[in-house]
Amino acid sequence: MLSDDNTAFEALLEYLKRSRGFDFSGYKRSSFQRRVQKQMHLRGASSYEDYIDYLEVHPEEFVSLLSTVLINVTSFFRDAAAWSYLQEQALPPLLLAKSPNEPIRIWSVGCASGEEAHTLAMILTELLGATAFRQRVKLYATDIDEDALSHARHATYSQRDLEPLPEGYRERYFELSGDRYIFRADLRRVVIFGRHDLVQDAPISRLDLLVCRNTLMYFNAQTQARILSRLHFALSNTGVLFLGKAEMLLTHTNLFTPINLSHRIFAKVPKPNLGDRVLETP
Repeated sequence: MLSDDNTAFEALLEYLKRSRGFDFSGYKRSSFQRRVQKQMHLRGASSYEDYIDYLEVHPEEFVSLLSTVLINVTSFFRDAAAWSYLQEQALPPLLLAKSPNEPIRIWSVGCASGEEAHTLAMILTELLGATAFRQRVKLYATDIDEDALSHARHATYSQRDLEPLPEGYRERYFELSGDRYIFRADLRRVVIFGRHDLVQDAPISRLDLLVCRNTLMYFNAQTQARILSRLHFALSNTGVLFLGKAEMLLTHTNLFTPINLSHRIFAKVPKPNLGDRVLETP
């Protein structure tokens, strides 16, 4: 029976890949399966076959399934101490090493409803000033979930959403419209939101800062290793990687070295070029 159940689950994964273009095969199987079953229970589907039938009849269900599977939990300045370290210790030397007109390239991976990307926009504006931020920064923010991206592009938040902001930030960076707060339009234009699948799509490259927080933990070890290799490629040789509190890189020390391990901030370990390898040969 278990074998049949596994076959039926594989059929569901194949259906999601074929019909929607989402490849969930690299996700941690037990937690992914548990979340799918929670959604099936809500819809009264007693088997994976029944749930495939339900998805075919109710295509809008896919948005709900994705929300359950991906759990888009996010907030402004989530893990405030880590963000403070990034802003006060990790970013200033990185920015100082660049010439005054050189572009600054940043990627927020798994950006959900946009709080992380807009947090990045605020701390970069604090460090550079609004004019230089608008002129120099390219801030890419991506997610697999189109529904979350739509929310992120609108950049409107409730008063409660803004509670984690440092003092004065709400007044500087948000405008009140009715009972909602909208992120400043001049800064919002710098943030480019787009759909991206970490497993299947080519990474954005030549990055100075790559923020991938609480995303890797969804994937199995083999897929994590593949993604980390892509993130290593995406960063410039002086680039910084910022992970989430639940994520470690101890088995990937050949790719990244800690700047601050407790805050999950890492420097890229550049791969030696061909000339270096020739010099190292005895």
